[in-house]
Amino acid sequence: MKMRRALCSIAALALLAVSQPLANAQTSSDSSTSDKNLPDAATSKPANPDLDLKYYRPTEHDKLRTYAFDSFGPYAFAGSALSAGISQGETASKATNAGIPPDWGQGWDSYGARFGSEFGINLITQTTRYGLAEAFRQDTIFYRCECTGFLPRLKHALISTVTARKGEDGHRVFSPPALIAPYAGTEAAVLLWYPHRYEAMDGFRMGNYNLLAQTGLNLALEFIYGGPHTLLSHHHVPVLSKATGSKPDPQ
Repeated sequence: MKMRRALCSIAALALLAVSQPLANAQTSSDSSTSDKNLPDAATSKPANPDLDLKYYRPTEHDKLRTYAFDSFGPYAFAGSALSAGISQGETASKATNAGIPPDWGQGWDSYGARFGSEFGINLITQTTRYGLAEAFRQDTIFYRCECTGFLPRLKHALISTVTARKGEDGHRVFSPPALIAPYAGTEAAVLLWYPHRYEAMDGFRMGNYNLLAQTGLNLALEFIYGGPHTLLSHHHVPVLSKATGSKPDPQ
């Protein structure tokens, strides 16, 4: 049941990726216009198509904005609503151990409890991620790949699930905060507000699916919208900027 819920969440995010061709077309149009005003050296493509965007170390303000986006933005609400709905449907099937947790039953009150639980898990996950990132001096913000093609971008999104940037040059390193955070959220749920019959091992198993959900979120950020950090200005998409009220940073 849990695997089906996780796969359904990722499938829903993948369906949203149909907006990618429009975003890519508009981005390419903007880039071709701006490239005319740049020297040849500045407009040349990197030899390695897997290179990421030029790294700009985020300020504390940038980190705070991105933390707010990941914790209280549209993905946080949509993901919580979807997961709560799937759990509600599983409980209605009356299968053994269906729903998470099945003790909460049916009805709008039960749905509200599940939504609040999922939202709380994500909030603790993101708070742990960004808090530990400060301690490890890592940058766990997701950056979209400069590479083209579905498979290279897919590889970039997947590896970003367990890695982060470090140092002024932003070299990629294995990230304990990125790996620990998904389990912190689910462990908090089973120990603080789930029924008493749930134990730490249940939280660990749920953490596996929370990590999988983070992978789905990275895919959404890669193929749809990269979040409100400074690199968004380098992929200015008019239709998204109009919808979100964002503007490209002055060059």
